[in-house]
Amino acid sequence: VEDAVRAELREAIPAGGVTALPEGTEFTGSVTAADRSGRVKGVARIAYRFDSLTVAGERHEIVTAPLVHEAEATKSEDATKIGVGAAAGAAVGALLGGGSGAAKGAAIGAAGGTGVVLATRGEEVRLGPGANVTTTLSKPLTIRVPAK
Repeated sequence: VEDAVRAELREAIPAGGVTALPEGTEFTGSVTAADRSGRVKGVARIAYRFDSLTVAGERHEIVTAPLVHEAEATKSEDATKIGVGAAAGAAVGALLGGGSGAAKGAAIGAAGGTGVVLATRGEEVRLGPGANVTTTLSKPLTIRVPAK
C-alpha cells in the first residue's frame, strides 16, 4: 500500500476545440489497497488512485475514485484438481479392491485433490505495461491552454 503508480495518456483529450490534455500526459498516484488471493476463498485484488497529472511540465492536483482490479477466479481449476484426484483414486481403488475399493479410492483421491487446492493460492493480479485503464475525475480541473 502507498506504492507509486504511474500512467500516461494514450490519446489527447480535447475541450472547447483545443487539446486540454495532450497524448503522453503523465498521471501519478498510489496503491490504496492490496489483497493476496486466498487458498480457498477470495481473489487477489489491488486498488489505486491518481492524485496528480503533469501537463507541459506543470503539475496539477487531481482527485479520482479508486480503480480496482481483481485476479481471475480459479474455482473451475480447483474443481478439476479435486475431480482428477477422485478419478485417479477410483482407478487405483478399482485395481486393488474392486467396486468398494473404487469408492474408497475416489474418496481418498478427492481428499488428496482438496489438499492440493488448500495448499495453493489462486492467481495474482496482473496489470502489465500498456494495460488500458480508465478513470474519472471526482473534482473539476482547470488547465490553461493556448488560445485558438
